Amino acid sequence: MATPPSPILLCLLLLLVASPSHPRASASSPFDAALAKLQARIGYAFRAPDLLRRAMTHASYSRENGRALAVLGLAAAQSAAALGALAADNDAASSAVSRRASEVASEAACAAAGAHVGIPAIVRVASRTSASAAPVVCGALRALIGAVAVDANSTDAAGEVFWRLHVLTAQSAATAAI
Repeated sequence: MATPPSPILLCLLLLLVASPSHPRASASSPFDAALAKLQARIGYAFRAPDLLRRAMTHASYSRENGRALAVLGLAAAQSAAALGALAADNDAASSAVSRRASEVASEAACAAAGAHVGIPAIVRVASRTSASAAPVVCGALRALIGAVAVDANSTDAAGEVFWRLHVLTAQSAATAAI
């Protein structure tokens, strides 16, 4: 009959299995640290962080970028805005709902929200591209919202993050105006 392994051997085996085998797992880059801070700012932790990495990568920087995610993010933002308009007034005219969705998801509002959470300092762009340009910041924010939708498999989750950022940006603008 075989004797069971000693508790010391089991502990050593557990430590070996639990320790990171890839050197990158224990060390993080400044980009990874910025992505971690961004997740804290938006109140959403990605299960698949590569989606966030892609969302914060501009087309000028890499072919693996957030462009497709931005399409989904725009649709999710407009959907959340339209739903909010109808929740506030279920008899709202279609023109009012459309206008609200367009205003809230506009490039100006989007760029303001993106700037508020620090996207210009995070998004990866080519050297000839300005990370603080409104289309770049807005595209990255829309890609972020799209990445949340894919990560959560839910446009509802993306809408929640979108509204959280929209409200934070509005509050910040109101405070600055005082």
